[in-house]
Amino acid sequence: MRTAAAILSFVLAITILPAQPATGAVSASPLPGGKTTYVISQGHLKAASRQNWVRLGSYRFAADGTVSAALYLWWQRHPKARQRTGTVPDPSCTTKAGGSASRPRACEVLTAGGFTGAPDESRAGTYTVAGDVLTIRWKIAQTWTEQWYVRPSPDGRLARLDLKQSTLATHGYGYGSNAAISTRRAMSSVKAFPGSLRQDLTSWASGKLVTSGNQPFGHSAFRACAATTSCLTYLQPSSRGACQKSGGCPKYGGGTRPNISSIQYYLTMISKSDRRDTLWHWCTCLAMERGEFCYTGNSHVKPLMQIIDDTGAFRGWVGAEASFSTGTRATDMLAVLRISDFR
Repeated sequence: MRTAAAILSFVLAITILPAQPATGAVSASPLPGGKTTYVISQGHLKAASRQNWVRLGSYRFAADGTVSAALYLWWQRHPKARQRTGTVPDPSCTTKAGGSASRPRACEVLTAGGFTGAPDESRAGTYTVAGDVLTIRWKIAQTWTEQWYVRPSPDGRLARLDLKQSTLATHGYGYGSNAAISTRRAMSSVKAFPGSLRQDLTSWASGKLVTSGNQPFGHSAFRACAATTSCLTYLQPSSRGACQKSGGCPKYGGGTRPNISSIQYYLTMISKSDRRDTLWHWCTCLAMERGEFCYTGNSHVKPLMQIIDDTGAFRGWVGAEASFSTGTRATDMLAVLRISDFR
């Protein structure tokens, strides 16, 4: 015979449990591409806008049809200053001298503001998969739905998301596997990756959108650092054209010497416990124009999330540029990008 307390507990349980289908089974949904964990880069990039934004982070899918997101947000409405990472590559992969050195300068690597901390936002939603289309409905105050095409990799170890449409975003990339978000590869593995990485990017600058695709990313050309193993560096010589596009080097941009026409590249791990890396680069002549060794102006900061497949192997990155100008919003540099062997 039930006690009064047991009866009360039973009644309360009936009261608070959500309604279930008539069969009593929990609603299930196929995982997109059969994968649970995706790294995502997306952005609202419109030429006429000064309220563009980019987001970078992860989506986690469960078989019960729910999805959760943890994302970093960079928004022109609330620009964030570049942030120090605390990483200064050691002398084996950098130099403290100018001249015609073949190594980048020994400078503390910068990244987008806030990327060294916890994600800015988290949200939950529901999803469905119909054929090759993933639909997500986020449970937030405003209406936000997304649709992505799901593309499995030939080897079955990855799934790729190509943005079909979104209520708020205009561009996006995603890659997923069943590896935990805490699974990442060291910079030694990045440099040793045997595949060919290529980049696709849509960028916003000076009120213009530029899309470039199928550009090689020469990861193997980066120099490993003997002591600062979390970092790779590369000095790209003879980049006078790229550095002169904005006319920012009137004094030093006309030369052909490496110390003038080069671009300084730094690829650095942000966290050992998740997929965060960052890419920082700037034109040497811009620092020289300011009489600086390490450039403090509008350098390019590109936070990245590693793409890891089912076997735990490195396969590239999704990323975003969040380089807010020290001047006006019109001179910000924002981008959504992917660098991968599966495109």
